[in-house]
Amino acid sequence: MTAMQRLELRQGQSLTMTPQLVQSIKLLQLSHAELAAYVEAELERNPLLQEGETPAGASLPSLADFLHAKQKAEAAGPRMIPGPLPPRREALPASSGHAASTGHSELRPEMEDMLARATSLSEHLEAQLDWATADPTLRLIGRHLIHNLDEAGYVTEDLADLAARLRVAPADAEAALRLIQGFDPPGVGARNLAECLSIQLRERDRLDPAMETLLAHLPLVARQDFAALRKVCGVDEEDLAEMLAEIRRLEPKPGLAFAPALMAVLVPDVLVRAAPDGGLQVELNPDTLPRILLNRTYYAEVAKVVRKDEDKSFLSDCLQAASWLTRSLDQRAKTILKVAAEIARQQEGFFREGVAALRPMTLRSVAEAIRMHESTVSRVAANKAIGTERGTHPMKFFFSAATGEGEHSAKAVRHRIRQLIEAESPAAVLSDEAIAQKLKADGIRVARRTVAKYRESLRIPSSADRRRTGRMKP
Repeated sequence: MTAMQRLELRQGQSLTMTPQLVQSIKLLQLSHAELAAYVEAELERNPLLQEGETPAGASLPSLADFLHAKQKAEAAGPRMIPGPLPPRREALPASSGHAASTGHSELRPEMEDMLARATSLSEHLEAQLDWATADPTLRLIGRHLIHNLDEAGYVTEDLADLAARLRVAPADAEAALRLIQGFDPPGVGARNLAECLSIQLRERDRLDPAMETLLAHLPLVARQDFAALRKVCGVDEEDLAEMLAEIRRLEPKPGLAFAPALMAVLVPDVLVRAAPDGGLQVELNPDTLPRILLNRTYYAEVAKVVRKDEDKSFLSDCLQAASWLTRSLDQRAKTILKVAAEIARQQEGFFREGVAALRPMTLRSVAEAIRMHESTVSRVAANKAIGTERGTHPMKFFFSAATGEGEHSAKAVRHRIRQLIEAESPAAVLSDEAIAQKLKADGIRVARRTVAKYRESLRIPSSADRRRTGRMKP
């Protein structure tokens, strides 16, 4: 058997994403604060960009100014495409100038600045997700799970609802959740306190059968019923004391160790108000829009006097980058406005009546209505907020799966359940069945087990626990 070499011609199709296309996609998902920082860096490095209109009679920068800007841009290095931060455990201090496991031998000043700022939980987890799997389905589900975590790091949406909303297999949703539950910080991605603690104990190799039994009986721990705990766990007093001490060393809210997401101080990207004609007026918030222009007059003046090839090349690059950025920002604004307008159309009831009138709405339904790709709508919804007369809400707040009957938003049903429980009196605590009947009277048909599932997702104790403690929350 002999080895031989030969040339073959093959014809095929492939999709190539240019750096500009990649950067446009990333610009779309940036929050307004992240975008402002990026634009500020571009204004600093590109002499052809200016902020706002040129005042009448203002003099243009000189050739010397242009050459100085060129030196600064060369010193700063290549442009950095916006992207997620690496996990904390992988990043060395900025002063070291190196990252051991990112694949880059040197950190540029822009990256050092980003590493120096506080990292939000979602940024921290998304970076780990990108490195943990290349499976597009797991990445899609994982991002949705990450962006639906509460500030404590708990999953807030039922996996079955999430799978139905994303049209993925329940097994894939479970696999994505298990993946996230293996991320830092330990305990993140749990659906309840017991699961959060078990994840941390498993990582410490302390999750033995007795401890599993203890976690299954946390209400006994809350009541300090130590006799019952010793009996169900099959341990003596000393062992139980050690187990409880181990539990106290765990972190019940792992997400709180991270900086609050930018959405914690919500500044709306879009404003939705009642219009004089009775409709809804949807407009971009001018305070969050970067105002930058390409100074073509300055370009024409500099182009007349530059002589060196390297200066001409830099001027050409600046023109191309400035043209691309101004076009991309304009397209970004139009895309956000188009998505927001469709959200307002589908969720008109919310803007007039509040959370109880939220309708089921998915990324797919919005994408199909405005003839965009679902991933584009997902990027628009990330890190954006809508200001309304009822407060400012993250854009993703308006996306919600339907209940089993498909007529009402799961968020609206959860909201109504919370209202009913908050209004109950200690002498007449509502069972899940009673809540289901009250919802039915309001035209919302849900099963008792659905009420129980939604109540648990809201971290509201059972009727028996509420009756005993006289409180809604533990």
